[in-house]
Amino acid sequence: MAIKLPSNVHVSTHPCLRAKLSQLRSSSTNAADTKRLVHEISTIVSCEALAHGFTTEQVGSDVSPLGYEFTVEDISPSHISLVPILRSGLSMLDAVQSLLPAPVTVHHLGMYRDKSTLQAVEYYNNLPPYRTADDTGGMDLAIIVDPIIATGSTVCAAIDTLKDWGVPRIICLAVLASEEGLKRAAELWPKGVEIWVAGMDAETDEKGMIKPGLGDIGDRLYLTMGK
Repeated sequence: MAIKLPSNVHVSTHPCLRAKLSQLRSSSTNAADTKRLVHEISTIVSCEALAHGFTTEQVGSDVSPLGYEFTVEDISPSHISLVPILRSGLSMLDAVQSLLPAPVTVHHLGMYRDKSTLQAVEYYNNLPPYRTADDTGGMDLAIIVDPIIATGSTVCAAIDTLKDWGVPRIICLAVLASEEGLKRAAELWPKGVEIWVAGMDAETDEKGMIKPGLGDIGDRLYLTMGK
């Protein structure tokens, strides 16, 4: 039976993603291949999400090498920030940046999940001072990147932080999520938040880890397992 998810949740059905996720799940996949697979999966998910989340607008004209005039298009919205969740969100950053036609601001949020309560604890935030909604220097769109949405506590805390800061639209990109975590994050702010993931597992274990999942992706990326 098909699982009914909130309308602002999008789980990819791309066959290449399914194959790459199987490779990433394996305990025999080393750190170099883990980094490569996260990058490749993030690229595909980002293509799907940004095709849905962006439009284009005419911004002028230019001349081709043959001397023909053509209309120049750019993406809309134009005021975009990338928000990687430290530390594993950094592994997705290059993939998203490579798709955007111009550099955008990157604001880092540092969060960890308390082992006893499974709640997110923020330890770093480099968002600039609050801007009012009519300030043209503010964000029209924030793109949160974090490979795993397990219980949903971390992505919910990140969404709350950005909404409190005044961001009107948020796109969350992830490699893998649990059904529970997706529903929790999607229902927190049903309007103005879209969540795009490469794959979904049904549940988490008593430690809040996705089953069968990917393990602790940050530890796998940075060889800090067993700490």
